[in-house]
Amino acid sequence: MSDSPGPPSATDALRFAFGTLTVLPVRVTRWDRETARGGMLCAPLAGLAVGLAAGALGGALLLLGGGPLLAAVATAAVPAALTRGLHLDGLADTADGLGSGRPAEDALRIMKQSDIGPFGVITLLFTLLAQVAVLAELYAAGWVYGAAGAAVAGITARCALTLASRTGVPAARPEGLGAAVAGTVPARAALGCAALTAALCAAAGAVSGPYGALHASLAALLGLGTGELLLRHCRRRFGGVTGDVFGALAESAGLAALVALALG
Repeated sequence: MSDSPGPPSATDALRFAFGTLTVLPVRVTRWDRETARGGMLCAPLAGLAVGLAAGALGGALLLLGGGPLLAAVATAAVPAALTRGLHLDGLADTADGLGSGRPAEDALRIMKQSDIGPFGVITLLFTLLAQVAVLAELYAAGWVYGAAGAAVAGITARCALTLASRTGVPAARPEGLGAAVAGTVPARAALGCAALTAALCAAAGAVSGPYGALHASLAALLGLGTGELLLRHCRRRFGGVTGDVFGALAESAGLAALVALALG
């Protein structure tokens, strides 16, 4: 990254978050570590936008008589479309790298290949099936529950990226998005972002009352905890984070939050 001309503005940070984490027509005007720090702190807001869009489509289909399963499929498809499948691709590549059992250098080379191996295919299949199954159960209880679940999953998934960008977490490669954002977010700021994420999820869950708010916030924390476990494993296996690892963290944290919602 180049040296920045001055402190980035909030707009610069939001542009970075939405421009790198979604396909929305947002132009990233600054590409430096200070802007990356702000962008990754704003990542949950990008997740909120994606989750609300997913929930809006699913809820609309349900209200139009489409049924919980169709609403769930549409809701799961929106985040994939709004990221061009980037996070799902990262999940598959990370699964191939972890499943290979190879040393870090060889595993990273496997992850960079354009094809998807058997571990990646299996992981994608069961992840998408689980997303649809959980969302269908939530929509069966009412459109507002499914939409809230989509919002909770979206926020939690992107906050996992904020936590993975904190200081002390190295990049596994010297290039790529992982290297661009690795270590940019102060640890205290990352924890504050996690607390804000739990609060936002509580607000989404409040549609079903005080218990729903508590349940949603705990689901978010469980999702973030799942992301942390995967992050620890990836650091041990690869030596740090990559763009693919970020995608795997987002998908894993979001799914874990959804499952926690369904279990309640």
